[in-house]
Amino acid sequence: MKIWVVIPAYNEERNIGRVIDSLRAEGWRNLLVVDDGSSDRTAEIARRKGAEVLVHQKNLGLGAALRSGFRRALELGADAVVTFDADGQHDAKDVRRLVEALGEADAVVGVRKSLGIPLHKKFGNFALNVLTFMLTGIYTDSQSGSRALSRRALQKLVIKGNRYEVSSEIILRVSQMGLKWKEVPVTCYYPPHAKVKGTTILSGIRIFLKLLSLKLAK
Repeated sequence: MKIWVVIPAYNEERNIGRVIDSLRAEGWRNLLVVDDGSSDRTAEIARRKGAEVLVHQKNLGLGAALRSGFRRALELGADAVVTFDADGQHDAKDVRRLVEALGEADAVVGVRKSLGIPLHKKFGNFALNVLTFMLTGIYTDSQSGSRALSRRALQKLVIKGNRYEVSSEIILRVSQMGLKWKEVPVTCYYPPHAKVKGTTILSGIRIFLKLLSLKLAK
């Protein structure tokens, strides 16, 4: 299989080089960084490390970055895509586990074994897992950025959300299309810079409302 690892990134010059190196050390060569309007050297460093780089001229959000990345991966002939965060939270050793699970499913969700996850993030993730389940019928680690999608899923997948709601929207689309999905355990690290990122209670409410509108719009 021709696997492309899609890495959405925004102002990650401190981490993107190390992330690319960790993936290459595990044997992954097809790396696609989507620089979502960064004001730093993220794109420059990613290119220097040999990654394929797409650049948004302004910050459009995680959903827009993934949409661009998936489209480009298909153009490059990807048989499957693995999504990987640019901030160092994911373990490159887990990519193979996600890919192997695609032998039994079209969509794989990496369920995080969190090391040092802040309490507010635990609560926020649980709440969004429940809300996502209410709208999709799928209970899983809905906000995990560690996932794999087959070419079949990518060709069917229509992402409309531009920001963090995309994590739940992908699960919604998987449910609506009747695609087979699977979970695998993955490790997630929370270095200091990552603990202040992500969803807040307010953004969680926004995610739920956006997801509801996407579901009603079909």
